[in-house]
Amino acid sequence: MYTSQVPLGPKGHFLVGNLPEINRDVLTFFTESARKYGDIFRFDLGPFPAMMINHPDLIGQVLVTQQPNFVKSNVYRRGLRFLGNGLLNSEGQFWQRQRRLVQPAFHLERIAAYADVMVSYTNQLVEQWQNGEVRDIHQDMMSLTEKIVSKTLFGFDIRNEVFGVQRALDAVMDFNNQLSNQYLLPSWIPTPSNFRYERATKQLNIIVYKIINERRESGKDIGDLLSLLLKVRDEDNGTGMTDRQVRDEVMTLFLAGHETTANAMTWTWFLLSQHPQVQAKLHSELKTVLGNRIPTFSDIHSLSYTQKVVMEAMRLYPPAWAISRVSLQNCVLGGHNIKAGTTVFISQWVMHRDSRFFENPSVFEPERWENNLQKKLPTFAYFPFGGGSRICIGKSFAMMEATLLLATIARLWSLTLQPDHPVVLQPSLTLRPKHGLKMQLSKIPVLAA
Repeated sequence: MYTSQVPLGPKGHFLVGNLPEINRDVLTFFTESARKYGDIFRFDLGPFPAMMINHPDLIGQVLVTQQPNFVKSNVYRRGLRFLGNGLLNSEGQFWQRQRRLVQPAFHLERIAAYADVMVSYTNQLVEQWQNGEVRDIHQDMMSLTEKIVSKTLFGFDIRNEVFGVQRALDAVMDFNNQLSNQYLLPSWIPTPSNFRYERATKQLNIIVYKIINERRESGKDIGDLLSLLLKVRDEDNGTGMTDRQVRDEVMTLFLAGHETTANAMTWTWFLLSQHPQVQAKLHSELKTVLGNRIPTFSDIHSLSYTQKVVMEAMRLYPPAWAISRVSLQNCVLGGHNIKAGTTVFISQWVMHRDSRFFENPSVFEPERWENNLQKKLPTFAYFPFGGGSRICIGKSFAMMEATLLLATIARLWSLTLQPDHPVVLQPSLTLRPKHGLKMQLSKIPVLAA
């Protein structure tokens, strides 16, 4: 079979490569480069060779058919080193064992039991809202999902600890805002960002180990995810997780369990505020299905348009906006030779807005998901939760949570973006609004009983 070198993409500086353009606006860099250079091209991250792929078939080769040869890079793991060797960072047989041990925590019957927790905490939030009030909805969604994940993970609302955890996570996010932090500066150099990162990691360890130790000493199983992690045993050898392994998985689940959903919900509210016709259709479904009552797990199947709104929001503003892998060995990808050590970038932000797969891709149109569009699309045209064997373990949990949160709030409230509020994308570990999202609350009249 004839093979060739990967085509050259955007030319960079001879020392720092394309890092300046990427740090300035990585979403524009990826989008414009894909438009100009096509499905596969190479560029440089400082001294590190990199490439980008922008076709479902190529993405499938990296995430599925050649998955063992494409692993998360040391640079990626450095940005998430506070997670230790949890599911997001680990590889190989250790990852397979951990995935097998954690998987029961996300079986349908277990996550269904969390529906009431999600709705209850959402109700507590909106009970504090005042008609006409202006609030930072991003902050509200972050706070809400933190409380939900702390309850489902730890079995209780660790308010003081959550505050400490979120401050530490904010420091981690700040570190990851600049790719140059990972690619050019070693972690041992005492820069302000490195110092804040290490201090944040120590804070996280103190909080989480305290909770783990208290639970081990009590020996109680209160039906939360931590109880399951502490009691689960490997079927092959009967061993459980060490405190360090539990700590790593707890931190991974805490980050993934609130950061992504909070941002998905934030962008959903933003899009609804810009599309009143969609908001009206959503309200109509909620009135029909729920009337004056709160949603339950059994309602989710009936809330089809609500789910489509969430899916469409995650298409346009995917919380996980990019994936990177590094090749362990020389290989061939799409007829092109790939050298060992090459970093491969895949972007949901780019793929979800590709006109080859989505008509009017920049338009917010939940109706596009009717008639089983998702089944008709190539597997990796739409993949907000990743794909292959490493697809997000909490996908069902996250979709249930987003649907219930949206239904619980939207049945009572309409949110309008403040006209002077700057909406700026911040692609860190997740896709955040850089300045939050200031929105005015409007109470929807309750139907007469």
